[in-house]
Amino acid sequence: MVQFEKVKRPKTRGQSATQLDIATVIDPGKREYQEDAILMDCPVGSDIGIVVVSDGMGGHAAGDIASKIVSTEVFNYWKFSGLNCLSSDAEVRECLMKAAEVANGCLREVASRYSETRGMGATLLVLVLIESRAFWLSIGDSPLYRLRDGELCQMNEDHSMAPQIDMMVKLGILDQQSAYEHPDRNTLTSVVMGGNIPKTDCPEHASHLEPGDILIAASDGLQFLSEERIQSIVAGNRSHQSEAIAGRLVKALKELDSPDQDNFAFSVIKFGG
Repeated sequence: MVQFEKVKRPKTRGQSATQLDIATVIDPGKREYQEDAILMDCPVGSDIGIVVVSDGMGGHAAGDIASKIVSTEVFNYWKFSGLNCLSSDAEVRECLMKAAEVANGCLREVASRYSETRGMGATLLVLVLIESRAFWLSIGDSPLYRLRDGELCQMNEDHSMAPQIDMMVKLGILDQQSAYEHPDRNTLTSVVMGGNIPKTDCPEHASHLEPGDILIAASDGLQFLSEERIQSIVAGNRSHQSEAIAGRLVKALKELDSPDQDNFAFSVIKFGG
């Protein structure tokens, strides 16, 4: 069952720059349990918004716990501390890195106390919007997409084996179908598990948004659709509100009717009307 949340932040009198239209979706897909978590906050009248996405791993109970811990800890840290760290890109980045560290520490503490949760982990994608600046931190394979001028690109790093396997296609070592079906394709090379985090993508400087940009912060369940299909849907509906775009992405996933469809959670953010 799809759960849907929408926030429309209108421009106020005298406000010239930012208008955000955000729709958030979460769905179990074909799974019997939900390991994705997503939190979003974009207060009316504020120039600041945050979306946190986490995809749990470790089985029924542990994956669900891990994603909730990671998303909640990061969200709460930002809400209590982040709003005091807005004077520079460096301060925002430092706050995001600290939030991830706090979440990782909390996961470590829970796993040490409860043996049934040992081995659990979660991806993390946190997107912070400050006026026309976009900051992010990601660990794992939860994608952050941007559509600009009809072209879709993934803004953050993919911490899975997929990029290496795709490189093998470019080098002629594998064909496209073999790469898509490769058993190690979704193996993560970095994840939040309470220990050392091998890779963290958190750029030193913000990415500047342009009016008309559309961002999608998602778990990897959205990637049951190809990037070409995602681009076609988002670009073809860019004149519509975020709710309609999100709804069409959900419809396309449902129409695939894949028996292996993973949980999916994502936010669609339209910037500048």
